[in-house]
Amino acid sequence: MALFPSRFCSYLSLGRLCCFRKYGSTIDQYSRYVACRFRLTTSRHYSSSTVRCGIGRYVASRLQYANNKYEGFLKRRYPRLYQIHHTFIEGFKLLFYDAKDVGRIRAKMLCHVIQFQDLPYREMEKVRQFRRNVIKAIPLLMISMPPFANYLIFVLMYFFPRQLLIPHFWTPRQQVEFRGVYHSFRAQHHQPVLRGLEDMSQQVKDVRLNDLYTKVQRGGHPKVSEILAVRSLFSRPPLGIKRMNVDQMRHMCRLLFLTPHLPGFLIGRRLKSHALELLLLDRALMRLRPQQLTESELKQACYVRGLSSDGLNLNQCHEWLSQWLQVSTSLKESEVSLLLYNLVLLSVNYPNSSSPH
Repeated sequence: MALFPSRFCSYLSLGRLCCFRKYGSTIDQYSRYVACRFRLTTSRHYSSSTVRCGIGRYVASRLQYANNKYEGFLKRRYPRLYQIHHTFIEGFKLLFYDAKDVGRIRAKMLCHVIQFQDLPYREMEKVRQFRRNVIKAIPLLMISMPPFANYLIFVLMYFFPRQLLIPHFWTPRQQVEFRGVYHSFRAQHHQPVLRGLEDMSQQVKDVRLNDLYTKVQRGGHPKVSEILAVRSLFSRPPLGIKRMNVDQMRHMCRLLFLTPHLPGFLIGRRLKSHALELLLLDRALMRLRPQQLTESELKQACYVRGLSSDGLNLNQCHEWLSQWLQVSTSLKESEVSLLLYNLVLLSVNYPNSSSPH
């Protein structure tokens, strides 16, 4: 009896050895399978990246919950402050999406060696408008960086929305109102530009230019053929953009919402750059066809080119934009100063004049 355990163990060892010889490969495969499943299970439930993602989702959900509670409180107790807060948040979202779109466009230009003038109209307009918005938004972004500075931003948004904020942070009502205000500032420089055109028409002594000026001054809307008849005069002094009078250039800056408080040579360079950019934009719009524009895009296109479009219907906007493009796409780059004068010639009496176009 004393030998039973040792004999039993030897039998057991012998059986185990036989079993391993017969089924060793199967058992080995099974062992590897179990080990693999164990690793997958532990990595699925206990990996550091999964834990971090879980914590991140939890924190994000709690922040979203707190933000919703905060917005609900503002909406109930302070509806005006809630509107400012909501506009501010949505404005930053729109600005972020625009930045992503512009980054994608810039990457496409680099990867495929595409020039700015070869971009589609909507992408070209997105890049152009984003650049101008960012320049104006930089001071606001710098102010909002310190802790608790968002409260100061709300105060500034409340008292100076037009002066400090870009259109991303305007309410729909403010967008219509502020466009009207800006156009009224632009319209104050229509007559100075026309008087400057009269002085230069006396220097060049061209009857067609004098007739064009007289018609506009008397409240008439010029025909496209009347404007194109004098196009060659705008490629040389004194109407060419390189030799334009400095006071005239300062008034032109106001038409494009540019600062006139710069030396004359810098103003001339900026005017030429913006005029050429507008010329490229018009050519891209002709490739797209104006009929493809949405209502908001159509009115924005007219507004950028000098027309107050909020009080006009779609047919009037299409008619005016068609006249503008007929002039613009017929011009050479050396005649680009005529495009700047068109900001006044085509818009100052439209649609008040009932003269045929």
